[in-house]
Amino acid sequence: MRRMPLRGRLPLRGRLSLLTAVAVAVAVAACATASWFMVRDQLYKELDRRLGAMASMPRPGPPGGNPGPRRSEDVTIALARCEDTATTTGERQWRPGRLEIMQVVNAQGRPCTVPNAGSLTVTGEDARVARGEREFAVHDGTGVTADGERIDVRVRTQGFVTPAGTRGAVSVGLDLDQVEGPLNDLALALAAFAALGVLAAAGIGLMVARASLRPVDELTAVTEHIARTEDLGTRIPAEGADEIARLSRSFNTMTAALAASRDHQQQLIADAGHELRTPLTSLRTNIDLLLRAEATGRDLPAETRHRLLVSVKAQMQELSSLVGDLLELARPEEAEPARETVALHDVAARAVERARLRGPGLAIEAGIEPWYVTGDPASLERAVVNLLDNAVKFSPPGGSVRVRLAGGELSVCDHGPGIPGEDLPHVFERFWRSPSARSLPGSGLGLSIVARVVAEAGGEVRLEPAAGGGTLARVRLPGGAERAD
Repeated sequence: MRRMPLRGRLPLRGRLSLLTAVAVAVAVAACATASWFMVRDQLYKELDRRLGAMASMPRPGPPGGNPGPRRSEDVTIALARCEDTATTTGERQWRPGRLEIMQVVNAQGRPCTVPNAGSLTVTGEDARVARGEREFAVHDGTGVTADGERIDVRVRTQGFVTPAGTRGAVSVGLDLDQVEGPLNDLALALAAFAALGVLAAAGIGLMVARASLRPVDELTAVTEHIARTEDLGTRIPAEGADEIARLSRSFNTMTAALAASRDHQQQLIADAGHELRTPLTSLRTNIDLLLRAEATGRDLPAETRHRLLVSVKAQMQELSSLVGDLLELARPEEAEPARETVALHDVAARAVERARLRGPGLAIEAGIEPWYVTGDPASLERAVVNLLDNAVKFSPPGGSVRVRLAGGELSVCDHGPGIPGEDLPHVFERFWRSPSARSLPGSGLGLSIVARVVAEAGGEVRLEPAAGGGTLARVRLPGGAERAD
């Protein structure tokens, strides 16, 4: 028995749920990651926009107005203090927001702090901007607020030139917590959403799997019922056009074929038993007579003994023929017979010679032309012999049988009693015999074998009334007048 490999330890329902959960998890993770990066980019763009606005050098405001975080005077004072040229007279005091830091970088790369504005770590990029090698630079860095708190900042350094021609740069920093805080909160929210989504997907996948596999459960229950009760008449409701409905219809077709095969097998056994009973009974009767005569010491007359032995031999021959026919019909159809090129004219010629031996008082006319077919030589010869045996058996004494093979059609015509029209549909059934032929020897399997062999060779056979009385058998087989090697 061939064993199919197992597909996995989990049941199909569990695998479907797991695959659904994994697919949703991957999709949710991809969407969450893409969303996080999109929000991060937008927050950084907004932060850089604010830094760009803060790092620009505004013009002095009107008297009494808000001086703003980056007045030119503040920058000039810081730069002058860094160069040790500043005085405290008129110095403005800039008070930025708690998370804003600003400082000035001179052309030598030295930081020049603005009063109450904190300090930033100067990088090489900042020094290049201060020297005029770059217009501006944006980067992450660290700084110290006016309150002395060290924080991570986003820095934009913008170069400038004072009215006196001195080069420098303004570095403005904003606390990165304005971006990182919302991003961390968003990451937690997305992770929670992804986890809930995966759990929901697993639950929904389980429900979908149960609903989708309910027909499979029904199919399983039916197969288990059939295996337990051997009731091949059970059918599965097959509604719709999906794969499950198609599987159910295929299963119903299979069980119907199995039921028909079992019925045919049982019918064959019953018919075979019925046909075997007659010759076996006759054999037993004749042998009992011979044994009784020997046991009583009274010899049977020579003529009577000879008739008994002839009858025993005839019954043995009938049994042998019946067993051979049964073996031929019991051969599985999937077990293909040997297929080769067969000279049908030679097969027909040999069958004609055998028919002449079996019907010495009959006139058998033969007109045979070359014809080659593909099939099993032994089976084809058996089929042709069966046709001629029927013609010989039903022909009256002194009658004639005509055999023709032309254009791929083999015809056998006799002038016997013929077959009534109502019996013609049954002549190829197993063990069927017309009422007029039941007293003649035979098993009723000959024409069944003919029909099977001809069908296997791709041909067709039919019986019809012959002109002038009798029966005409026509067999058409595909092939050619020349041998195809």
